[in-house]
Amino acid sequence: MQTDLHENEPVIIRIRETASTNSELRKQLAEQSLPEGSLIIAEHQTQGRGQVGNSWESEPGKNLTFSLVIYPDIIAANEQFLISQVTALSVKKTLSEYVEDITVKWPNDIYWKDRKICGMLIENDLCGRNISCSICGIGININQKKFYSDAPNPVSLVQITGQKYDLEKLLSCFRHHFYDFYLQLLLDKKQSIQQSYRESLYRGKGFHTYSDEKGIFEAEIEDVEPTGHLLLRLKNGEIRRYAFKEVSIK
Repeated sequence: MQTDLHENEPVIIRIRETASTNSELRKQLAEQSLPEGSLIIAEHQTQGRGQVGNSWESEPGKNLTFSLVIYPDIIAANEQFLISQVTALSVKKTLSEYVEDITVKWPNDIYWKDRKICGMLIENDLCGRNISCSICGIGININQKKFYSDAPNPVSLVQITGQKYDLEKLLSCFRHHFYDFYLQLLLDKKQSIQQSYRESLYRGKGFHTYSDEKGIFEAEIEDVEPTGHLLLRLKNGEIRRYAFKEVSIK
């Protein structure tokens, strides 16, 4: 395990392998106090977790798999989706420096066209009515040329462009954008973050096919609430409201 440590500066902990960088970061936080912005990056994550039990495939040494900690204690618990938005926008802006057609698929997957290039898991700890700690776990497909899991639509940067990329340079780029967006959040520029997120959404304009417990239907995105709930407007004007995993894009 390698650690870059300077007083009051973020710590970068590098490990060869772990089941989950989120879990590993939690272990570190239980043992020591880490400055805000500190992260764990793994060459190989064997049991990467996504939203609601989804898994993440990653070939050793080919991709970015890491978790970052922040302490956004001025953010109310009912606004915790802002952390997800900040993280998703940071990944989108990073990848957009290398390739076009990057969008955010609600709630926080990152897509290139119709294929998934990044997944994330945001875990927020609460203290009273506010967030005390957020662990942002991120997996970005960079240099992996083939995928073998049953994931339906993975893609990597190298598959898109045919070029190999410097993982450290991409990580540095992400951290730069993340701190910019996080600063906006701390300066209470929540509406700007929410607007940027809304403008970045996958299939954010026009009518598309969705599926919920009632069946298949066509709708367009009306809005995303501060709580993270998705509002879809049907062609007859009806508005439907969904939490995570209650609706899917067909």
